[in-house]
Amino acid sequence: MTTTEPAAAAREIAAEAARAYQEALGERLIGAYVLGSLSYGGYSAAASDIDLALVLTEIGDGDRSAVESTTAALQERSPLHRKLSVFWASLPALREGRDDGRFPALDRLQLADDGRVLAGSDVRAEIARPSAAELLLESAGFAIAVLATDEVTAEFRTPKRLLVDKVWFTKAVLFPVRFLYSGTTPTGRAANNDEAIDWYLGLADAPAASLVRLAREVRAGHPLEPAEVEPELAAGLVPLYRYYIEAETRRLRETGAPEDLVDAFTDWDKRLS
Repeated sequence: MTTTEPAAAAREIAAEAARAYQEALGERLIGAYVLGSLSYGGYSAAASDIDLALVLTEIGDGDRSAVESTTAALQERSPLHRKLSVFWASLPALREGRDDGRFPALDRLQLADDGRVLAGSDVRAEIARPSAAELLLESAGFAIAVLATDEVTAEFRTPKRLLVDKVWFTKAVLFPVRFLYSGTTPTGRAANNDEAIDWYLGLADAPAASLVRLAREVRAGHPLEPAEVEPELAAGLVPLYRYYIEAETRRLRETGAPEDLVDAFTDWDKRLS
């Protein structure tokens, strides 16, 4: 490593990873791209992942194991390497708006909008952009699967990990902010944290503004001090999520989402109330 500037150090990891995937996948790899905050700006040493996208000619029997074993080997090299997160699929699937590897809709949109070529060919113009409805269903499904569990709901009431884990703290606070902001951009443009935070803090009726400001500061490198964070979480986290749940439930109903998904949000709201 030749630099101590956080984003530059992360970009070096991304370039190193692209070379490793080229070696592992050979001519089957069309291109490797950097995504997320390293591509559109706002990289946070405290909270950001190092997001890479791999586009293959097709998905073969050994490709999953090749990607996963290469990723695992890279992540063993240093704590910074452990931030590596890799999305991958074939170009035919991406042209058709499908995922035949590991490539959620939001990340496909980020590839089309903001991906930067690290190795191989630039095929971003060929990527099918997911619809606003697909993005809504994906984010809602993620929220129910990851954030609406009994364990996380209990953590929102009695924080423990939130008081000491910078990444979990910033993600837990900013996930609903980004989801809410994405719902205001029906053109399907990928939202970033800075845009979402600025938009949210500009709302007249939005709860937990001071908590969202603190999450932005922690993401930028401010120390995570339990004495400072705990009262902010106690006052703002549940109101923030109930505000998000109300808006998301309304959008799901308006778009004709599956009833079981709507019911899951209704149940989540009851458990938070």
